[in-house]
Amino acid sequence: MKSPLPIDTVNQHPAATRPRVTLLLAAPRGFCAGVDRAIQIVELALAKFGAPVYVRHEIVHNRFVVESLKAKGAVFVEELDEIPNTSQPVIFSAHGVAKSVPAAAKSRNMFSIDATCPLVFKVHNEAQRHFEKGLAIVLIGHAGHPEVEGTMGQLPAGAVSLVETVADVARFTPADPAKLAYVTQTTLSLDDTAEIVAALKARFPLIVGPAKEDICYATTNRQVAVKAIAPRVDCMLVVGAPNSSNSLRLVEVAERSGCAKAMLIQRAVDIDWQLLDGIKAVGITAGASAPEELVDEVIVALQQRFDVTIEIVKTADERIAFNIPRELREPAA
Repeated sequence: MKSPLPIDTVNQHPAATRPRVTLLLAAPRGFCAGVDRAIQIVELALAKFGAPVYVRHEIVHNRFVVESLKAKGAVFVEELDEIPNTSQPVIFSAHGVAKSVPAAAKSRNMFSIDATCPLVFKVHNEAQRHFEKGLAIVLIGHAGHPEVEGTMGQLPAGAVSLVETVADVARFTPADPAKLAYVTQTTLSLDDTAEIVAALKARFPLIVGPAKEDICYATTNRQVAVKAIAPRVDCMLVVGAPNSSNSLRLVEVAERSGCAKAMLIQRAVDIDWQLLDGIKAVGITAGASAPEELVDEVIVALQQRFDVTIEIVKTADERIAFNIPRELREPAA
Protein backbone atom coordinates (compact mmCIF):
# COMPACT_ATOMS: atom_id res chain seq x y z
CA MET A 1 0.00 0.00 0.00
CA LYS A 2 2.69 2.44 -0.95
CA SER A 3 1.75 6.05 -1.63
CA PRO A 4 3.83 9.08 -2.60
CA LEU A 5 4.64 11.22 0.42
CA PRO A 6 2.72 14.52 0.24
CA ILE A 7 5.26 17.34 -0.01
CA ASP A 8 3.81 20.56 1.38
CA THR A 9 6.24 23.41 0.83
CA VAL A 10 4.18 26.05 2.65
CA ASN A 11 5.93 27.55 5.69
CA GLN A 12 8.96 25.28 5.44
CA HIS A 13 12.01 26.63 7.20
CA PRO A 14 15.41 26.87 5.48
CA ALA A 15 17.63 24.08 6.79
CA ALA A 16 19.90 26.45 8.72
CA THR A 17 17.05 28.13 10.62
CA ARG A 18 14.80 25.20 11.45
CA PRO A 19 13.97 25.07 15.16
CA ARG A 20 15.18 21.98 16.97
CA VAL A 21 12.63 19.40 18.02
CA THR A 22 13.00 16.02 19.67
CA LEU A 23 10.62 13.44 18.21
CA LEU A 24 9.69 10.60 20.55
CA LEU A 25 8.47 7.71 18.43
CA ALA A 26 6.30 5.14 20.21
CA ALA A 27 7.12 1.47 19.86
CA PRO A 28 4.97 -0.48 19.43
CA ARG A 29 2.59 1.49 17.22
CA GLY A 30 0.45 0.90 14.14
CA PHE A 31 -0.75 -2.42 12.77
CA CYS A 32 -1.62 -5.20 15.19
CA ALA A 33 -1.76 -8.87 14.28
CA GLY A 34 -5.54 -8.84 13.83
CA VAL A 35 -5.45 -5.90 11.43
CA ASP A 36 -2.53 -7.35 9.48
CA ARG A 37 -4.41 -10.66 9.17
CA ALA A 38 -7.62 -8.96 8.00
CA ILE A 39 -5.84 -6.99 5.28
CA GLN A 40 -3.99 -10.14 4.18
CA ILE A 41 -7.32 -11.94 3.90
CA VAL A 42 -8.67 -9.37 1.44
CA GLU A 43 -5.44 -9.27 -0.57
CA LEU A 44 -5.15 -13.09 -0.70
CA ALA A 45 -8.80 -13.42 -1.70
CA LEU A 46 -8.24 -10.97 -4.55
CA ALA A 47 -5.11 -12.87 -5.64
CA LYS A 48 -6.83 -16.26 -5.48
CA PHE A 49 -10.32 -15.49 -6.76
CA GLY A 50 -9.87 -12.24 -8.66
CA ALA A 51 -11.95 -9.07 -8.42
CA PRO A 52 -14.42 -8.21 -7.18
CA VAL A 53 -14.15 -9.33 -3.58
CA TYR A 54 -16.92 -7.94 -1.39
CA VAL A 55 -16.22 -6.71 2.14
CA ARG A 56 -18.98 -6.02 4.66
CA HIS A 57 -18.05 -2.81 6.52
CA GLU A 58 -14.55 -1.31 6.43
CA ILE A 59 -12.16 -4.25 6.84
CA VAL A 60 -10.33 -2.08 9.41
CA HIS A 61 -11.00 1.52 10.38
CA ASN A 62 -8.56 3.35 8.14
CA ARG A 63 -9.48 5.25 4.99
CA PHE A 64 -6.04 4.82 3.41
CA VAL A 65 -6.23 1.04 3.83
CA VAL A 66 -9.77 0.89 2.48
CA GLU A 67 -8.97 3.06 -0.57
CA SER A 68 -5.86 0.98 -1.30
CA LEU A 69 -7.91 -2.23 -1.27
CA LYS A 70 -10.63 -0.63 -3.40
CA ALA A 71 -7.98 0.13 -6.00
CA LYS A 72 -7.13 -3.59 -6.09
CA GLY A 73 -10.73 -4.66 -6.63
CA ALA A 74 -12.36 -4.82 -3.20
CA VAL A 75 -15.94 -3.58 -2.99
CA PHE A 76 -17.04 -2.31 0.42
CA VAL A 77 -20.66 -2.45 1.54
CA GLU A 78 -22.43 -1.90 4.85
CA GLU A 79 -25.01 -4.66 4.48
CA LEU A 80 -25.21 -7.94 2.57
CA ASP A 81 -28.29 -6.84 0.63
CA GLU A 82 -26.05 -4.38 -1.25
CA ILE A 83 -24.19 -7.35 -2.78
CA PRO A 84 -25.60 -8.90 -6.00
CA ASN A 85 -25.98 -12.65 -6.34
CA THR A 86 -22.40 -13.80 -6.79
CA SER A 87 -20.01 -16.69 -6.31
CA GLN A 88 -17.21 -14.25 -5.40
CA PRO A 89 -15.95 -14.09 -1.79
CA VAL A 90 -17.78 -11.99 0.78
CA ILE A 91 -15.53 -11.03 3.70
CA PHE A 92 -16.62 -9.98 7.18
CA SER A 93 -14.53 -7.25 8.80
CA ALA A 94 -12.00 -7.61 11.62
CA HIS A 95 -14.50 -6.14 14.12
CA GLY A 96 -16.73 -9.22 14.09
CA VAL A 97 -20.39 -9.62 13.14
CA ALA A 98 -23.62 -10.75 14.75
CA LYS A 99 -24.61 -14.39 14.17
CA SER A 100 -27.39 -13.18 11.90
CA VAL A 101 -24.86 -11.98 9.30
CA PRO A 102 -23.21 -15.33 8.39
CA ALA A 103 -26.67 -16.91 8.63
CA ALA A 104 -27.98 -14.43 6.06
CA ALA A 105 -24.95 -15.06 3.85
CA LYS A 106 -25.57 -18.81 4.04
CA SER A 107 -29.22 -18.37 3.11
CA ARG A 108 -28.08 -16.69 -0.11
CA ASN A 109 -25.41 -19.33 -0.77
CA MET A 110 -22.67 -16.74 -0.47
CA PHE A 111 -19.04 -17.81 -0.21
CA SER A 112 -18.14 -16.00 3.00
CA ILE A 113 -14.75 -15.61 4.69
CA ASP A 114 -14.61 -14.31 8.25
CA ALA A 115 -11.78 -11.84 9.00
CA THR A 116 -12.88 -11.30 12.60
CA CYS A 117 -9.85 -10.80 14.85
CA PRO A 118 -9.21 -13.96 16.90
CA LEU A 119 -9.15 -11.83 20.05
CA VAL A 120 -12.67 -10.61 19.28
CA PHE A 121 -13.69 -14.24 18.73
CA LYS A 122 -12.37 -14.89 22.25
CA VAL A 123 -14.85 -12.37 23.64
CA HIS A 124 -17.69 -13.90 21.59
CA ASN A 125 -16.87 -17.35 22.96
CA GLU A 126 -16.67 -16.07 26.53
CA ALA A 127 -20.09 -14.46 26.27
CA GLN A 128 -21.55 -17.65 24.80
CA ARG A 129 -20.10 -19.83 27.58
CA HIS A 130 -21.39 -17.54 30.32
CA PHE A 131 -24.84 -17.45 28.70
CA GLU A 132 -24.97 -21.25 28.52
CA LYS A 133 -24.27 -21.33 32.27
CA GLY A 134 -27.34 -19.21 32.89
CA LEU A 135 -25.54 -15.90 33.43
CA ALA A 136 -26.71 -12.55 32.08
CA ILE A 137 -23.95 -10.71 30.21
CA VAL A 138 -22.73 -7.18 30.83
CA LEU A 139 -20.69 -5.79 27.92
CA ILE A 140 -18.40 -2.84 28.60
CA GLY A 141 -18.04 -0.94 25.34
CA HIS A 142 -19.13 1.93 23.12
CA ALA A 143 -22.64 1.94 21.66
CA GLY A 144 -22.74 1.74 17.87
CA HIS A 145 -19.22 0.40 17.43
CA PRO A 146 -19.22 -2.59 15.03
CA GLU A 147 -17.37 -4.77 17.54
CA VAL A 148 -20.03 -4.08 20.18
CA GLU A 149 -22.83 -4.80 17.72
CA GLY A 150 -21.12 -8.05 16.74
CA THR A 151 -20.63 -9.18 20.35
CA MET A 152 -24.19 -8.34 21.37
CA GLY A 153 -25.40 -10.15 18.27
CA GLN A 154 -23.89 -13.45 19.43
CA LEU A 155 -26.75 -13.95 21.88
CA PRO A 156 -30.54 -13.54 21.86
CA ALA A 157 -31.99 -10.04 22.19
CA GLY A 158 -31.91 -8.89 25.81
CA ALA A 159 -29.21 -11.32 26.91
CA VAL A 160 -26.48 -8.67 26.81
CA SER A 161 -26.61 -5.30 28.60
CA LEU A 162 -24.24 -2.58 27.42
CA VAL A 163 -22.55 -0.25 29.92
CA GLU A 164 -20.32 2.59 28.76
CA THR A 165 -19.60 4.47 32.00
CA VAL A 166 -19.50 4.12 35.76
CA ALA A 167 -22.80 6.04 35.81
CA ASP A 168 -24.32 3.33 33.61
CA VAL A 169 -23.29 0.75 36.21
CA ALA A 170 -25.09 2.71 38.92
CA ARG A 171 -28.29 2.68 36.83
CA PHE A 172 -28.06 -0.97 35.81
CA THR A 173 -30.68 -3.24 37.43
CA PRO A 174 -30.21 -6.92 36.50
CA ALA A 175 -32.92 -9.55 36.92
CA ASP A 176 -30.63 -11.53 39.24
CA PRO A 177 -27.54 -9.78 40.67
CA ALA A 178 -26.08 -13.18 41.59
CA LYS A 179 -26.05 -14.39 37.97
CA LEU A 180 -23.90 -11.95 36.06
CA ALA A 181 -20.75 -12.03 33.93
CA TYR A 182 -18.96 -9.25 32.12
CA VAL A 183 -16.93 -9.04 28.92
CA THR A 184 -15.39 -5.98 27.25
CA GLN A 185 -14.75 -4.48 23.87
CA THR A 186 -11.11 -5.13 22.93
CA THR A 187 -10.13 -1.53 22.13
CA LEU A 188 -11.07 0.39 25.28
CA SER A 189 -9.10 2.67 27.57
CA LEU A 190 -7.36 0.54 30.19
CA ASP A 191 -7.97 3.09 32.94
CA ASP A 192 -11.62 3.77 32.10
CA THR A 193 -12.36 0.06 31.87
CA ALA A 194 -10.68 -0.63 35.20
CA GLU A 195 -12.94 1.97 36.83
CA ILE A 196 -16.07 0.42 35.29
CA VAL A 197 -15.02 -3.10 36.30
CA ALA A 198 -14.37 -1.89 39.85
CA ALA A 199 -17.84 -0.33 39.94
CA LEU A 200 -19.42 -3.57 38.68
CA LYS A 201 -17.59 -5.65 41.29
CA ALA A 202 -18.56 -3.22 44.04
CA ARG A 203 -22.25 -3.42 43.14
CA PHE A 204 -22.29 -7.09 42.16
CA PRO A 205 -19.63 -8.99 44.14
CA LEU A 206 -20.53 -12.30 42.49
CA ILE A 207 -20.07 -11.05 38.93
CA VAL A 208 -17.81 -13.31 36.83
CA GLY A 209 -15.05 -11.78 34.71
CA PRO A 210 -12.89 -13.11 31.88
CA ALA A 211 -10.06 -15.49 32.78
CA LYS A 212 -7.77 -13.12 30.91
CA GLU A 213 -8.45 -9.45 30.22
CA ASP A 214 -10.47 -8.83 27.04
CA ILE A 215 -8.71 -5.59 26.07
CA CYS A 216 -6.27 -6.83 23.48
CA TYR A 217 -2.49 -6.87 23.78
CA ALA A 218 -2.10 -4.26 21.01
CA THR A 219 -4.49 -1.77 22.61
CA THR A 220 -2.70 -2.27 25.94
CA ASN A 221 0.80 -1.93 24.50
CA ARG A 222 0.01 1.22 22.51
CA GLN A 223 -1.54 2.91 25.53
CA VAL A 224 1.44 1.99 27.73
CA ALA A 225 3.83 3.47 25.16
CA VAL A 226 1.82 6.70 25.04
CA LYS A 227 1.86 6.92 28.84
CA ALA A 228 5.67 6.68 28.74
CA ILE A 229 5.97 9.47 26.17
CA ALA A 230 3.19 11.92 27.09
CA PRO A 231 4.84 13.61 30.12
CA ARG A 232 7.97 14.31 28.05
CA VAL A 233 6.40 16.05 25.03
CA ASP A 234 4.57 19.28 24.26
CA CYS A 235 2.30 17.63 21.71
CA MET A 236 1.29 14.08 20.81
CA LEU A 237 0.35 13.22 17.22
CA VAL A 238 -1.82 10.11 16.94
CA VAL A 239 -2.06 8.74 13.41
CA GLY A 240 -5.43 7.07 13.02
CA ALA A 241 -9.02 7.36 11.87
CA PRO A 242 -11.82 9.28 13.62
CA ASN A 243 -13.94 6.09 13.70
CA SER A 244 -11.08 4.02 15.16
CA SER A 245 -11.80 3.31 18.82
CA ASN A 246 -8.22 2.41 19.74
CA SER A 247 -6.87 5.59 18.05
CA LEU A 248 -9.34 7.82 19.90
CA ARG A 249 -8.34 6.18 23.16
CA LEU A 250 -4.67 7.01 22.47
CA VAL A 251 -5.54 10.71 22.26
CA GLU A 252 -7.38 10.49 25.58
CA VAL A 253 -4.55 8.58 27.23
CA ALA A 254 -1.99 11.17 26.07
CA GLU A 255 -4.03 14.04 27.50
CA ARG A 256 -4.58 12.26 30.82
CA SER A 257 -0.91 11.33 31.08
CA GLY A 258 0.45 14.85 31.08
CA CYS A 259 0.54 15.96 27.44
CA ALA A 260 -0.86 19.47 26.98
CA LYS A 261 -1.86 18.90 23.35
CA ALA A 262 -2.89 15.68 21.61
CA MET A 263 -4.02 15.59 18.01
CA LEU A 264 -5.67 12.80 16.01
CA ILE A 265 -4.62 13.00 12.36
CA GLN A 266 -5.34 10.71 9.43
CA ARG A 267 -2.38 11.91 7.39
CA ALA A 268 0.38 14.53 7.53
CA VAL A 269 -1.76 17.06 5.67
CA ASP A 270 -4.13 17.12 8.67
CA ILE A 271 -1.54 18.54 11.08
CA ASP A 272 -2.47 21.91 12.58
CA TRP A 273 0.97 23.46 12.48
CA GLN A 274 -0.04 26.38 14.71
CA LEU A 275 -0.38 23.92 17.58
CA LEU A 276 3.28 23.02 17.10
CA ASP A 277 4.60 26.59 17.32
CA GLY A 278 7.33 26.80 19.94
CA ILE A 279 7.38 23.11 20.79
CA LYS A 280 10.59 21.42 21.94
CA ALA A 281 9.41 17.81 21.88
CA VAL A 282 6.67 15.97 20.00
CA GLY A 283 5.44 12.41 20.30
CA ILE A 284 4.13 10.20 17.51
CA THR A 285 2.12 7.02 17.74
CA ALA A 286 -0.37 5.26 15.50
CA GLY A 287 -3.56 3.34 16.11
CA ALA A 288 -3.66 -0.39 15.44
CA SER A 289 -5.26 0.08 12.00
CA ALA A 290 -2.87 2.79 10.76
CA PRO A 291 -0.13 1.70 8.30
CA GLU A 292 3.48 2.64 8.94
CA GLU A 293 3.76 4.66 5.71
CA LEU A 294 1.38 7.22 7.21
CA VAL A 295 3.72 7.57 10.19
CA ASP A 296 6.57 8.06 7.71
CA GLU A 297 4.60 10.88 6.07
CA VAL A 298 4.27 12.66 9.39
CA ILE A 299 7.99 12.31 10.12
CA VAL A 300 8.87 13.75 6.70
CA ALA A 301 6.48 16.67 7.24
CA LEU A 302 8.11 17.42 10.61
CA GLN A 303 11.59 17.23 9.08
CA GLN A 304 10.55 19.83 6.50
CA ARG A 305 9.88 22.33 9.29
CA PHE A 306 12.16 21.33 12.16
CA ASP A 307 15.65 20.07 12.86
CA VAL A 308 14.42 16.72 14.14
CA THR A 309 16.19 14.32 16.48
CA ILE A 310 14.35 11.00 16.67
CA GLU A 311 14.25 8.95 19.85
CA ILE A 312 12.44 5.59 19.83
CA VAL A 313 10.60 4.85 23.06
CA LYS A 314 10.16 1.09 23.19
CA THR A 315 7.94 -0.35 25.91
CA ALA A 316 7.12 -3.81 24.50
CA ASP A 317 8.03 -6.36 21.85
CA GLU A 318 5.23 -7.76 19.70
CA ARG A 319 5.74 -11.08 17.93
CA ILE A 320 2.12 -12.23 17.70
CA ALA A 321 0.77 -13.45 14.36
CA PHE A 322 -2.54 -15.11 13.50
CA ASN A 323 -3.20 -17.78 10.90
CA ILE A 324 -5.26 -16.91 7.86
CA PRO A 325 -8.48 -18.87 7.15
CA ARG A 326 -8.18 -22.31 5.62
CA GLU A 327 -10.04 -21.20 2.47
CA LEU A 328 -7.10 -18.99 1.57
CA ARG A 329 -4.37 -21.48 2.44
CA GLU A 330 -5.63 -24.19 0.12
CA PRO A 331 -4.88 -24.14 -3.62
CA ALA A 332 -7.64 -22.88 -5.88
CA ALA A 333 -9.89 -25.61 -7.24
